[in-house]
Amino acid sequence: MKRFILIATAVAGLVAIALIASSYWLFQRPMPGLIQSQLLEIKSGSHTRSVLRDLAAKGVQVEPQRDYLSIRLWSNSSRLQAGVYQLEPGMSLEQLFNKLATGDQHLFTITLIEGQTLAQWRQQLAAHPYLKKDTTDLSNAELYERISADRPWPSLEGALFPDTYSFHANTSEVTILKSAFTKMQDAVERAWSVRWPDLPLKSKYELMIMASIIEKETGFDSERGLVSSVFINRINEGMRLQSDPTTIYGIDNFDGNLTRAHLRESTAYNTYRIDGLPPTPIAMSSYDSLLAAAQPDDSEYFYFVANGKGEHIFSRTLVEHNRAVNKYQRNTSN
Repeated sequence: MKRFILIATAVAGLVAIALIASSYWLFQRPMPGLIQSQLLEIKSGSHTRSVLRDLAAKGVQVEPQRDYLSIRLWSNSSRLQAGVYQLEPGMSLEQLFNKLATGDQHLFTITLIEGQTLAQWRQQLAAHPYLKKDTTDLSNAELYERISADRPWPSLEGALFPDTYSFHANTSEVTILKSAFTKMQDAVERAWSVRWPDLPLKSKYELMIMASIIEKETGFDSERGLVSSVFINRINEGMRLQSDPTTIYGIDNFDGNLTRAHLRESTAYNTYRIDGLPPTPIAMSSYDSLLAAAQPDDSEYFYFVANGKGEHIFSRTLVEHNRAVNKYQRNTSN
């Protein structure tokens, strides 16, 4: 009898060891059915069983009771942190629940590009499904107050730095824009600190305005300094800027067709009608455009026209310019 008890105890021990080993193997093996990358959202108050249900809904082959016991045995499943997490093929339950316990959330990115306006950026932020929508009902002025209490510049237009921003799910839109605002302040300071000593721009804000015009006029790094020189030369000579992008910015519901009638309209942004710079930037500027505004090329150019290939032909005189316009815009050499 004694021997039987010893044998039974030994067998029970071996079975227990086998079950423990099996549960650990299940916990460490790649989750079956997880064949593509996808996101898993853990809501506040989620628990192990609800996570397993969510995994099953995503096609992962889980056994609720068996896997629940493995997770409870081998992980700290009582500390699941809410958020959005990345599931990858080959991931095990151990790797997943380590992520959930430490809050190792998926990092989203959004790229806010140069040359776009504040309105376009706001639309892009509003369309991102994992950003907290906390700017929808705010005017631009109210948004500016949220971003910066002291509002160092007259407008939020042009005051945000184009870049790729990383964030976790449910980060607020304001948080992204505050980062962009701080980056633009730094960029403006850097560009202003290396400006040419005879630059006719009187303030950092005028530098931002000029940079935004350069940004809209050309997408070629090799042209930024030349475009800047044209406008700086015009300012120095008391000529109007005559920039199409500034004029377009001042047209409500612009349909893409800039007409002679538009050029005759009196708006604050029609630089065919006003002297000097428009009152605010017309787009978000890259650092390259800020630097070009601060350090224009030394040229004798006063005009430029698109050559039909994205680049521009620069001219010193109106006669040269008209000849270039006839050649590249009107398809005539007369």
